[in-house]
Amino acid sequence: QIGRIIVGQSDVVEQLCIAVAAQGHAILVGVPGLAKTLLVRSFAEAVDLDFSRIQFTPDLMPADITGAEVLHSDLNTGERSFKFAPGPLFSNIVLADEINRTPPKTQAALLEAMQEHQVTAGGKTMKLPQPFFVLATQNPIEQEGTYPLPEAALDRFLLFIKVDYPSADEEAEILRRTTGTVNAVIEKVISSSELIELQQLVKSIPVADSVIDYAVALTRNSRPSADAPDFVNANVVWGAGPRAAQSLIMAAKAKALLNGKNHASIADIQAVAKPALRHRVSLNFAAESDGLNSDSIIEQLIDFTAVHSTSFDG
Repeated sequence: QIGRIIVGQSDVVEQLCIAVAAQGHAILVGVPGLAKTLLVRSFAEAVDLDFSRIQFTPDLMPADITGAEVLHSDLNTGERSFKFAPGPLFSNIVLADEINRTPPKTQAALLEAMQEHQVTAGGKTMKLPQPFFVLATQNPIEQEGTYPLPEAALDRFLLFIKVDYPSADEEAEILRRTTGTVNAVIEKVISSSELIELQQLVKSIPVADSVIDYAVALTRNSRPSADAPDFVNANVVWGAGPRAAQSLIMAAKAKALLNGKNHASIADIQAVAKPALRHRVSLNFAAESDGLNSDSIIEQLIDFTAVHSTSFDG
């Protein structure tokens, strides 16, 4: 259904589905004009869930997204009282558009909702509707007037999805679709109850101990230490934490299920390693000056872990 609107980007769409099936949040990063917002909106149209979009700006306050208590007057009795008016966070799918354009105070309010699935306002704590997930977008090239997410905030996202330029053929197809008179319509294909059932099914996908050991080894190898590979000690400031290993397992489970498999394998771990780890591995200046990025380090980690972990064969 998403393909009726979005041309190509099959990996991005799959990773988005993996994040939602694994009950995680995702951040989509790419230059302007790559249909990041349209992709999330198209996804929301394909599922029968409440959807809200928040356009983050430098003057956005926490109450603007969480909601606030407003003075309410009863027309019959004339009695006045404060009532809570829910903000756009009270939705199943929240599109946080250009999340790095709002100050840390507002980002923190969003992070509480992401981590705890609840909102605190006016001294009260209110649960958010289920299922609940945040799909954020970010522009990586324009840094003026932005507030980059700190590492602790990025760690809350299950997957960091890179959106690249389309191929020449895909770009031509985009022009054909968007400059004509035909408007594609997306049909809803899954309900909220079915999605919750799917998310519970993902949790029940079995994972062998050897696969868990591989995820642990991959994560631990990313941390500079005496036991770490030389290329990690030379290029990495800090590596992935335990939440990264959890993300690897949950994303691998979701990928396996979405591909019709009844168990998660090492191949599934390797397939989701980049989106699950690239925002959790920080490189030093020397690595960046050499033209390295987190993806290239993760590729080396996969090769190193496969070679040096003979117990993971098969």
